[in-house]
Formats: sequence, C-alpha cells, structure tokens
Amino acid sequence: MAYTNPRRIAVASVLWAVFASPSHLPAADKPSTPAPSWNPQAAAHYLDSREVWWQGWDHDKRDHGTRCVSCHTQAPFALARPALRTALGETGASPSETAMLSDVEKRVRNWKDMLPFYSDEVYGKGKEIESRNAESVLNAVILASYDAHRGHLDPTTRMAFDHAWALQSKTGPDAGAWVWQNFEYTPWESKESQYHWAALMAVAASAAPDHYRNDTAVATHLSALRDYLRSHYEAQPLVNKVAALWASASFPKLLDNAQRAKLLDDLSHRQREDGGWSLTDLGTWERRDKTALETRSDGYATGLIVLVLEQTTAHAPAGPHVVRGLAWLEANQDRTTGAWPAWSLNKNRDPNSDAGKFMSDAATSYAVLALEARR
Repeated sequence: MAYTNPRRIAVASVLWAVFASPSHLPAADKPSTPAPSWNPQAAAHYLDSREVWWQGWDHDKRDHGTRCVSCHTQAPFALARPALRTALGETGASPSETAMLSDVEKRVRNWKDMLPFYSDEVYGKGKEIESRNAESVLNAVILASYDAHRGHLDPTTRMAFDHAWALQSKTGPDAGAWVWQNFEYTPWESKESQYHWAALMAVAASAAPDHYRNDTAVATHLSALRDYLRSHYEAQPLVNKVAALWASASFPKLLDNAQRAKLLDDLSHRQREDGGWSLTDLGTWERRDKTALETRSDGYATGLIVLVLEQTTAHAPAGPHVVRGLAWLEANQDRTTGAWPAWSLNKNRDPNSDAGKFMSDAATSYAVLALEARR
C-alpha cells in the first residue's frame, strides 16, 4: 500500500477550501451569480463561422466526400456549442453543427470503407495508425458530447466507442491509451497529445448517457484507461494534469490526495495577477521557428482550468481562484469577433490568418464551457 503523508492530506484540504466556496452556508449567504457580462451570441457566431470555414477548407478534404476531424476546431466546438443552446434560446443544432455531425456520423457508419486521414506513403511510416487511432477517439468524444445533452446514447455513438475501444493499446508501456497523431505540433498533434485525449476519452465515456460506463463490455477498457492515466500522470506537463483532474471527477481514485494537493498548489501559483492563466506556464515548450512564446494570459489555459476546477472542487464554482478566472474570461472576449485570445506554441502565426485562429477556436470553446457551467 502506498504511503500517504498526513501533512499532504492537510494541505489538500486547505487548498480544496481555497478553490471551493463553503458548501455549508445557507443559500441566502452564498454568492449570487452575477449577470453575464460576455456575449453568448457573439461566441456562437464565432464558433459557427469557424466550423463553416473548416468545412470549406480544401486542405481538410478526405475520401468519400468527408473531412478531417480536428482536435483544435471541431472537437472543442462539439463540446461547447450545445452548451450555448439555453442562452441563445435554441431548440436544435445550428446548420454548422448539423453539417459536422453528418460528416462524423458518415465516417463512423462506414468505418471499414473510410481511408485513414494520413497515409504512410505520403506522410511517413506509422501515420495511418496514428490518424486512425486519433480519429476514433475524436469521433467518440464529439458524438458523446451531443448525446449527453440529448440524454440518450445514439447507436452511432455506441459504434464510435466500439471503434475506439478496438484500437485501444492492449499491451506495452502505453496500454490503455491510443497511439496519437504526432506531427510535433503541440498541444494537438504531439507526444503530449496521447495522454490529454486519453483523459478526455475518460470524461466522454463517463458522461455518456444510458449508463454507458456501467456496460460490462466497457468495464475492461475503462479499467485499462484509468490504469494508464494513473501510471503516466507524473511525467505529464501541467496542462495534461489538468485534464487528468477533469477525468478524476468520474474516477475518484485516479489521483491520490498528494497529487491533487500539489496540482491545486501549482495552479494557484501560476494564476496571473490579472486572474488568467497562460498556456506557456503549463508545460515546457519551444516554438519550431525559435520565436519567443507568448506569455500573456490566454483563453485556452484560463477556460480549461476554470472549467475543470468548477467540475472538481466540491461542486462549488465560486472559490476565489475560479471567481478571478471567470472575471478574466468575461473581460477578455473580443467584442468584435466573439472569440477569446490564444496563441500558437509552435510558430509566431499571424493571429488574423485562419491557421492563426486554431488556438482561439479551442480557447473560445473552453471559455464558453467555463462561463456556462456556473448557470
């Protein structure tokens, strides 16, 4: 049995109290939710417009009239866009969502006939396996996100999970995870991505409706996934540890008290004076073009951290760190575009270019999720 330092447990309790507001206070004494000072309509417009652009981009065209599914634009879009439904008074999916879902579902239903997104012949040995594995996880995460809002697991989503479980590594040091697409583009297609998306797969499978995680056919896969996340946790950059904390909401034994305490302490110390967090502080990165990394607070790091703290700190999203993070998100939405700022870890990209907006695509999605979570 692993030794647990009582002092670390005490520290964890203190940090938990710092991040979470007291749950024992009478309702009248709890902080009231402030009126939104951000623009959900503008955020939805930005996300929809970026999805429309992605669907029309020649570079992402694939076989059978389908398109490549992206970690940075489509997957976060699928997590966030349904969350805006109530704020916008919508009764169904937007046209951009419908087009994306149709494309993903087509590839899932015709899985055996679909080619991998990247071939070994063109992109190098191993790329077919990488892209097939990554796509299977992304398909499951995207479809499960919509089913969670609908309250019922669609047969196509179950099929997407089946495809992913079939490709889950069964042996070796990374058993329980998926071989991930690696073009050395952090954080989406790099060595760090494997752990990050394994954690999000755990979140998706746990949140899938109709008690999916209790299916006996899934139990072995979830157990292997949990074991992978636990055994590889310490070697991860901080951004991946945040994803593991998110998954721990559904797998309570994924992190021990000492690991949780240290992570909360690290996040506390890295929060900027303006209330935000910078992705640059959540790992050891170096741009491929050797330019200096952007060090300002960004919507991706801030949105993700605030969201995960809301999901995991005793169901009390009004702790001081979270309140400051939410205030930063409210203050830093671009009033013209509806997006939140974020910058590439790989190149000094033109922020007005389409590729330069990839990080803002994810940042906007996580900012929306964090802001909507307090409703």
